Amino acid sequence: MDGKVYGYARVSSKDQNLDRQLDALAEFGVEADMVFADKASGKDFDRPEYKLLVARLTEGDVVVVKSIDRLGRDYDEILEEWRSITKELKSAIVVLDMPLLDTREKPDGLTSVLIADIVLQLLSYVAQVERENIKQRQAEGIAAAQARGVRFGRPKKKRPACYEATKASYLGGHITRQEAADRMKVCVTTFDRWLKSDREEGADVV
Repeated sequence: MDGKVYGYARVSSKDQNLDRQLDALAEFGVEADMVFADKASGKDFDRPEYKLLVARLTEGDVVVVKSIDRLGRDYDEILEEWRSITKELKSAIVVLDMPLLDTREKPDGLTSVLIADIVLQLLSYVAQVERENIKQRQAEGIAAAQARGVRFGRPKKKRPACYEATKASYLGGHITRQEAADRMKVCVTTFDRWLKSDREEGADVV
């Protein structure tokens, strides 16, 4: 391909360093003024420098990244973006840490685009399986913890010492719900929840 060679680098936060990626791009031969770099999450492609890079791409250009996770974290979105760059824009992508992910035309006639697509599909499948395994392990861990009596979520607000007397006053019609809640320094919703819990547990109603 006889086009321009661009580099792309990314780290997730502002306090992380881009030097290692920039050095790898320079070693490959990417000029410093042809490198686009973001300090942003890889959860999607809504990144300012990446958008500028893609807007410049034309047929025959090459995008170089150090590793596939610098392009993004979500393999479904990577697949979509990969196809957009290689098939719609007809630019090439080179992933330095994985030589098989190189869609440039090879002098030996290797179908590099096909090979890269297969490798990327495999990586996407592995990532999806790992996501599902993580979810399953989390579900199993939660179930095991619940079986041991571990409770999740925010701890329930403790009822104040004046709760029983306040409840009796409310049920006796001497104060309103709002006044009862104000007396215990809680919101009305919390007071209602306590009353409902008492009824469900069969507590004595005064």
